[in-house]
Amino acid sequence: MNRIEDARRAFLSKDKISAQKSHVQEVVHKSIHHKELHATSFNLPEIILGAQDGLVNVLGVILGVAAATLSSQIVIVAGLAATFAESVSMGAVAYTSKLAEADYYKSEYERERWEIENIPQGEKEEIRALYENYGFHGKILDEIIERITADKKIWLEVMMQQELKLEPVERKEALPASIIVGVSALIGSFIPLLSFFFFPIKLSIILSLITTSTALFGIGFYKAKTTTGKGLWQQGGEMMIIGMLSALVGYFIGSLFKVKVF
Repeated sequence: MNRIEDARRAFLSKDKISAQKSHVQEVVHKSIHHKELHATSFNLPEIILGAQDGLVNVLGVILGVAAATLSSQIVIVAGLAATFAESVSMGAVAYTSKLAEADYYKSEYERERWEIENIPQGEKEEIRALYENYGFHGKILDEIIERITADKKIWLEVMMQQELKLEPVERKEALPASIIVGVSALIGSFIPLLSFFFFPIKLSIILSLITTSTALFGIGFYKAKTTTGKGLWQQGGEMMIIGMLSALVGYFIGSLFKVKVF
């Protein structure tokens, strides 16, 4: 666990002593100077993305098929097909998205470096405008500009982080992100499908709705607890309602096209 995560935990629990420990001079300087990134081990967005997508999409598919056929076997086949297609698709999308982010960062990095080399006065004006917005003026502003632009590496980092609001994205992060999203989608997809292996179809539909809505609520609750620490029940309820409404669309579509199974 890094300093930022320690500080986040202290904030959520309103623990002033722990918060002070994460802001001790030695700890702060060690964190900043070693380029500690608070998001490197924070995979909550990927987990939520995969799990929520798996839950909602597969529930929509199996409810639609169940309403159309009233056959547990067909529901299971359709659900399994949707489960694995969904997890592979989500993993692939996460992989390509992360690569696209990395490529975009690299292209903007190269552009800013070229501009610093070729049109330094224009880039200095951008630094000036940035720090004027922060409330610096006169001699202090001139000193800030001089110090930043004296080191091209620092100058480039300032342009990337403060002008473009971009953080470095490594291409090697793409594979772990895709695995997290894919596995989360796989696990989430099995939750609405599980009851159809053991119970009659009508009971399975009810159980699937209950387990999926509970899982969606749990995801929203956990997300709120680990981020803001507030509105736990509200965010859990919102995620459950939005997810269930999306999935129920599949049921109503399936009910319009009932198929007899012989």
